[in-house]
Amino acid sequence: MRVPGATIHYQVRGAGPVLLIVMGGGGDADAGRGIAEPLSDRFTVVTYDRRGLSRSTLDDPDERPTIRTHSDAAPRLLAEITDEPARVFGTSLGALIALDLVARHPEQVSVLVAHEPPLPQLLSGAERAEAARLGAAIESGTRGPEWEAVMRSIAVDHGDREPDVDIPTPSAQAIANSEFFRLRDARAAHRHVTDLDALRDATTLIVPAAGERSGHAFPHRAALALAERLGTEPAILPGDHAGFATRPRAFAAALATLLDDDGRINRALLMQRSQSVGGDVEEDLRVVRDDG
Repeated sequence: MRVPGATIHYQVRGAGPVLLIVMGGGGDADAGRGIAEPLSDRFTVVTYDRRGLSRSTLDDPDERPTIRTHSDAAPRLLAEITDEPARVFGTSLGALIALDLVARHPEQVSVLVAHEPPLPQLLSGAERAEAARLGAAIESGTRGPEWEAVMRSIAVDHGDREPDVDIPTPSAQAIANSEFFRLRDARAAHRHVTDLDALRDATTLIVPAAGERSGHAFPHRAALALAERLGTEPAILPGDHAGFATRPRAFAAALATLLDDDGRINRALLMQRSQSVGGDVEEDLRVVRDDG
């Protein structure tokens, strides 16, 4: 699909109401496959390469996209697929993009699940300083042990995963995508200010979501703060900041629970059961599905 300044590659699978998945970091259309495939039993799942990643090429190879530039592609993509309001899931940087989509085009989104958006603007002074330090480390191109420490600080632990989930060695394309994110997109994300007033006025049901294992990290706390600012309750999803990749079955089940119908009743059920996240989360989700 052509958009101003770029060509966007997207993939469509499944049948049912449209669900757009917006990945974060260097994640392209394939990075969401772990949750896209199980969700395609209930939804028409759309994933795409963000501009500058993988098969989504830039007219100007030196372009430095902004969150607004990225979110401009989403309404065009939704219009290609459906003329009905869609469900949207965004994670990390993808959650920022999805929130900007809702702020400017609420009529195109019925339900948004915004998973751990990095929103330092909502944090206290000390937490905001910590987020700034981590942001600077990401933008600097830190590698090795220092990079691993940054990942732990934002609650990415690939060792905490479902038994049969394999985290592959990054391909050359995945490494290039990661570099694009760190050297271009990260700066845009860290300087973006989300329009909270527009989100409060939106007709979209916005569900801020946080990982059950990421409470020490600022994106988790930002999700909780966003829920407070919007006057709603956060959902608790399996895993940490990368739960969609490390615990895809449980994560997809939780998303399906939030997104079925208009999400309102099921969100309340999931919230009620998530109060016991110290127990068996997958069993909680099974009970929620049975109740539904």
